[in-house]
Formats: sequence, C-alpha cells, structure tokens
Amino acid sequence: MTPLKILHIAAQNVSGVPGQLVQAERALGFDSRLVTLFRDRRGYAEDLCLDLPLIDSAIVRRLKQWVSAPEKLAVHNRLAVPERVPPVWTPHSTLEKFLVRRRDRLWQPIIDRAVKRYGLDQFDVYQLDGGLDLTREPRFIPKMKAAGKKVICCYTGSDLRTRGVIAEIDALCDAVVSVEFDHLFLHPSLHHVFFPFDVQSMPQGRPPLAGPPRIGHAPTSRAAKGSDIILAALQHLAQRRPLEIVLIEKLRYREALERKRTLSIFVDQIGDLGYGINALESLAMTIPTCSGLVRGFAEAYPDHPFVEITASNLEEKLIEILDAPAAAAEKARAGREWVAAHHQPSRVVQRIHRLAGLE
Repeated sequence: MTPLKILHIAAQNVSGVPGQLVQAERALGFDSRLVTLFRDRRGYAEDLCLDLPLIDSAIVRRLKQWVSAPEKLAVHNRLAVPERVPPVWTPHSTLEKFLVRRRDRLWQPIIDRAVKRYGLDQFDVYQLDGGLDLTREPRFIPKMKAAGKKVICCYTGSDLRTRGVIAEIDALCDAVVSVEFDHLFLHPSLHHVFFPFDVQSMPQGRPPLAGPPRIGHAPTSRAAKGSDIILAALQHLAQRRPLEIVLIEKLRYREALERKRTLSIFVDQIGDLGYGINALESLAMTIPTCSGLVRGFAEAYPDHPFVEITASNLEEKLIEILDAPAAAAEKARAGREWVAAHHQPSRVVQRIHRLAGLE
C-alpha cells in the first residue's frame, strides 16, 4: 500500500517543532516533508526551505512597526481573551494590505517554481504549522482542498494569540490543533496536543559537583517569559545564598543545550502561557524545572512534573529545591519519564491524525 503523503508548511521550523512532526511521521511510515518560507536563526534543521525575501530583515521589522496593528506585534506573558474568538487577521491599514499583496506577488514565481520542482501539489494531506498558506492571502491551500486533499492547522507558538486565524484557511480545515494549552481559550473547535519532543535526543545533564548551584533561564523573548521578574528574583536570592545565575540567550541551539546541561535548576517562565520547549529540554536532562502554568493545566494533568511558580513565590520555591536537593532530583527524574510518555512525537502525530480522520 502506498504511504500517505503529508506536506507540512511553516513560516520557519520554529523551535524544531514542525521538523519533529515530520520525523515522527516518517518513523511511522508516512511520506512526510516540510517546506519552510525562511530559515530559523537558531539553526534548526531544514528540509525544503524557499528562502523567500522580505520576511525577517531589519527593514521588514521596521515596516511592521509602522503599518501593523500594535497589539499584533506585542509579545507578553499574559493571556488576553479577545472579544472575537477566534481572533481573525485582517490588514490593519490600507498600506499594510498593499504591502502584503505586493510581497505575495513577488513571492509567487518562486513558489510556483517550488511547487513544480518538488511536486508540492501531489500530497494527500497539508498540515499548516502556524496556520499560514504559502502566501498571506490563501491561494495554494484552497486549490488543494478543492482537489479533495485533507487540511490540518497546527498552531505551534504565539501566532494564534498575536496574529489570529486566516479566515479562509480556518473555514476549510479538517482539524485545528495546538501545542499551546492556552489556545483552548482562543478557538472554539481547537484541540490541545502536546509538543512533539524526543527525550532521547537530549544530552544528559551534568551539573557541577562543586561550587554554588547554577540556576538558569533561557528566554527567546524576555517579554513572553517574564524574564525581568525572573532575573530580579534570582539576583535578590543571590544576595541571600551562594548561587550562579546562568542566562542562556541569543545562542545557537547546540551551544544553548551545552550550557543548559550544566544547570542545577532551570526556570522557564512566569505568566499565564505555560511551559515551552526549553522546559522540556531541562526535564529531559533531569534538571529540576520551574514554570508558570496555564489556568486549568494542573487540573487536566495533575501528575505534571513542574515546580509551579508565580511572581510572588519564585524565591520561595527555589529555596525549597535548594534545601531538598535529593527530593528535587527525584522529581526531575520522574519528569523525564513524564515528558517521554506525554510528548512522544509518534503519540502526538497519531492523535493529530485521529482528529483529522486519517486513521
């Protein structure tokens, strides 16, 4: 029997999540590919990258500040449920609409060549990891849906919070899923799935046997992680106890992992949006891991391994870990098992496929 052909489309291989989904599908026997519009700065592996222009340059970022809605660009660590659920992207201004259309027109010949060269129109299932077509105004995916193909939207980050859905795409999806638990509050027909994450790919943690404890934090966005609060708490605690603060920021992926594996404790984030890939990496390294959690997550998954923190109790929770290192280490070892069970990529893929009616 010919394996089902699945094409993932993503702006970038953000945090390696689309790539993990593809690898899991291949391991399950599917013919799965990933096409990205541009490369992730942190160096995650690429499959088919179109290297489209005018996406992530300094000029484009500055233009967005001028023509886009300010709330669409803001990144923060609080869950704000909009009046309209799901939120829908529309151009903020006539100028933004004009620029998006011009960019789409510039991209179209590149996309057309890629479709022909790689047979991108010959797949059975199209999964949009981030909810976008190959262009902002949907052209390719509506044609694939009209040809009888399955379409899945999988939100993998802040896109649904800050940008919203693309209405035409949302209307034709066979399933809408998200690896972000808080997205359940933002879309009435969305299903939560866990981040795909392979614990076997992580190096073993090796915190130093001597010297002060090393407490780390690794923000991709300081605003999204509540980093100012976290770093202030760590600095205040360092005045009371010997410890080393390890900030892991703006590093290539492998370099960040090497620094992370030397930690005694990892602090992921403060706020309403829950843990991310960084926290899974530290748990896979059997490092005690602290994070704020989304409302309702602890009730849905009471066996979770995180040390739940808030802005007001972070220092207290860190002291508890420092005063009982054996208990913290045991919880971290159990945390690796929890991650392996819930975030196993093949299980994530199988759940998405069931929701989309592929099984």
